[in-house]
Amino acid sequence: MMMKQRNGTAVYWAVLIYKEWRMHVAATARGLAFVGSLHQPFDELAAWAKKRFPDSPLIEDEKKLHPYLAELIEFLQGTRQQFSLSVDYRGTPFQLDVWNALREIPYGQTWTYSDIADRINRPSAVRAVGTAIGANPLLITVPCHRVIGKNGSLTGYRGGLEMKTKLLELEQENLKD
Repeated sequence: MMMKQRNGTAVYWAVLIYKEWRMHVAATARGLAFVGSLHQPFDELAAWAKKRFPDSPLIEDEKKLHPYLAELIEFLQGTRQQFSLSVDYRGTPFQLDVWNALREIPYGQTWTYSDIADRINRPSAVRAVGTAIGANPLLITVPCHRVIGKNGSLTGYRGGLEMKTKLLELEQENLKD
C-alpha cells in the first residue's frame, strides 16, 4: 500500500512474521521508527504514521526493513539480547528521557514505573512516566514490556498483556539456557 507522494520523510514498512509473531514494523532513513502490536492490522501503523509523520508517504519495502526484521527475529529466537541498529523515535524531551531509560533495563529483568521515574531524576512523575511508556512507538526494541507495577503485577502495555507476558517469558527462558 502506497500513499500519495508528499514532501515528508518517507516511512518504509513491512510485516514481521515469525512463528506465532506477526506485527508491522516501520523505519525512516534515520532508523527504526515503529514496532507494532502483536496481530494488529495495518491501521495501527497508519494511525501512528499519520500522527508522527503527517506529510510522509508510507511505502511497503521489505528489503529496506530487512536489517530491522532480522534483529527482531533474532530476539524472538533468543539469540539477541540487545539491538544495534539506529532508531528514529520522536517525542517530547520527557518521552525521550523515559524511552532512553527503558533501553537501560537489562535483558530478563524488570523495573517499576518508580524505578524509571527515579532513573530520569523525576521521582514524583510516576504517572507521567506511565503515559510516556504508553506512547513508546518501538515495542520490543525499547523494552517497555520490562516495566511492571510496584507490587510486581503486569500492568498495561500498548501491545496487550498477552504480548507482554510472551516477551517476559521468552527472556526468562533464554536466561536459563
